[in-house]
Amino acid sequence: MRDDNFERLYAEHARSLLKFLFYRTGNRALAEDLVADTFEKVLRSRSRFDPRKGSEKRWLYAVALNALRDQARRAATEAGAMERAAPAGQEAPGRPGPSDELDQVEDRDVLLRGLGRLSDEEREAIALRYGAELTLPEIAKLLQEKLSTVQGRVYRALRKLKDELE
Repeated sequence: MRDDNFERLYAEHARSLLKFLFYRTGNRALAEDLVADTFEKVLRSRSRFDPRKGSEKRWLYAVALNALRDQARRAATEAGAMERAAPAGQEAPGRPGPSDELDQVEDRDVLLRGLGRLSDEEREAIALRYGAELTLPEIAKLLQEKLSTVQGRVYRALRKLKDELE
């Protein structure tokens, strides 16, 4: 991939990638960091891109998903370390306290509860469909799964969310 192709890739996909990652994380700053990490990895590994294996968009979202999963593993490790380091009866530093939780918007809380009922695969499918605005066939290719599997996953996730919101 040449430099001008990289710039075009960024111009075409950075905004939708940010929307996807914000949808997945709920944190704009973290989503922006993940977009930067994704494009950095793409830039460093652009010579390995093979258009015969899939589209640039598919490759880009695969890199982004890996960055998101890496970040989630780091956050889980850090949270565990912070919990072990906190004295008994005290909250771990950096974690939201009760007053922070009261400031959250009620609709967001309901949505997060609904998303919490979903499996990791369902949350990922919903984020790719509505956060990244990928089509179901694009999601199936990206995840290397059958289209019917992805369709069922999205349908089940939406049904669970609807039940939670009602």
